[in-house]
Amino acid sequence: MTEPIAPLVLRSQDASGVRTLTLNRPDAFNALSEAMLEALQDELDAAAGDDGLRVLVIAAAGRAFCAGHDLKEMRAAPSLAYYQRLFAQCTKLMLSIQKLPVPVVAQVQGIATAAGCQLVAMCDLAVAASDARFAVSGVNLGLFCSTPSVALSRNLPRKAAFEMLVTGDFIGAEEARAKGLVNRVAAPEALAGAVAALAASIVAKPQVALAMGKALFYRQLEVGMAAAYQDAGATMACNMMDASALDGVQSFIDKRRR
Repeated sequence: MTEPIAPLVLRSQDASGVRTLTLNRPDAFNALSEAMLEALQDELDAAAGDDGLRVLVIAAAGRAFCAGHDLKEMRAAPSLAYYQRLFAQCTKLMLSIQKLPVPVVAQVQGIATAAGCQLVAMCDLAVAASDARFAVSGVNLGLFCSTPSVALSRNLPRKAAFEMLVTGDFIGAEEARAKGLVNRVAAPEALAGAVAALAASIVAKPQVALAMGKALFYRQLEVGMAAAYQDAGATMACNMMDASALDGVQSFIDKRRR
């Protein structure tokens, strides 16, 4: 009897609306094969239409978070058209994370390299095990990590991002936190608990405010200061008309607990 093939992405969800997607190619360090990209994209598309979702966690099985693209697969039948399709597929996935109306948290253990490091950078938040390591190491193989550079340069100071890109060197979890790639660092055995605590803090906040706020946060980063303030003011005015915001402000005025 043939053993069933394990799903490439595992899904679980708790009663509070925190969903965890677990990359499930542990023997391949969760490399992003085309099939893995497709499976993760399907999950993100499903998450985008779920009104009950409050937080999405991207985790990984095994010793590594994600070692980037599947290099064996990439090398099997090289052609410009193939590589263009592959990187377009990856770009769509990365942008889907940013477009989700809920915060997305990376839960990182082991290594996160190349497109795996890009995945961490594209998540809204990241918590890393204290022994986790990060690199955009394509340059060591003669391939500059161009697509990861987009996410990296929007998370790290410019010179710090460029140094990672041109050296391919690893940085540890504490350095990643200092440079802005991750938010929190936890002992390996406490990683899941640290992510759960962060998620619980988010779930406690009004869903509408978070959805509007996340969308505005990324929009305003891409425009000039005046346009950013115009968009932010309009967004805040709409947010203020939400019942939860009106009640929250009145609670503060009345000095009562919500």
